[in-house]
Amino acid sequence: MKVLVPVKRVIDYNVKARVKPDQSGVDLANVKMSMNPFDEIAVEEAVRLKEKGIVTEIVSVSIGPQQAQETLRTSLAMGADRSILIVVDQAVEPLAVAKLLKAVVEAEQPKLVLMGKQAIDDDNNATGQMLAALLGWPQATFASKLELAGDVATVTREVDGGLQTLSAELPAVVTVDLRLNEPRYASLPNIMKAKKKPIDAKTAADYGVDLTPRLKVSKVSEPAKRGGGIKVSDAADLVSKLKNEAGVL
Repeated sequence: MKVLVPVKRVIDYNVKARVKPDQSGVDLANVKMSMNPFDEIAVEEAVRLKEKGIVTEIVSVSIGPQQAQETLRTSLAMGADRSILIVVDQAVEPLAVAKLLKAVVEAEQPKLVLMGKQAIDDDNNATGQMLAALLGWPQATFASKLELAGDVATVTREVDGGLQTLSAELPAVVTVDLRLNEPRYASLPNIMKAKKKPIDAKTAADYGVDLTPRLKVSKVSEPAKRGGGIKVSDAADLVSKLKNEAGVL
């Protein structure tokens, strides 16, 4: 079974993002970048499935600038077999990403697309669902547990009321949540081996996908700073402040 794992290059989750002075977006100058944490979990799960003998080939794919090769090298060091980089020097919206991934799926013919539920930079949480819709495949989102048996994927997902278990016939799209696994650190020998693994460079034009933006960012701003807490004398005072001052009741 072949598995396709999309990965995205984002600001490292340990870095505090800075908004550009003109509020047009997030400042990426001289900022540490790394693989999206949810995508890292997806790569780890694909590698574990390969170690169990269920998966035979793992193909990672990234859409972004040439520097995204570093992210793909990380996936190769973790255990992916080969990678595809679709070189794009502009911000790509979820629908365009889904269309590009659809083209890659049609070319590679994987039985499973395993991807992060969302990217921590834009938090859209839309690409996996859009991809499944474009392909006409079943989808299972927010997976906290994944089991493959034959042509059926059984996914456990966390919902407000507890746990929900779904089954989907392959081929399918599965998006992963944080509690699915703990990604491994790539060892030095695997990092060295990853340098020799192939990365196939493509462009959006190779897949015939139009990247014209359909969304417009009006303004990007930092969240308001939290004010200091206050003490209330009793429950009635609390309810009064929540209703009259906070406006939440």
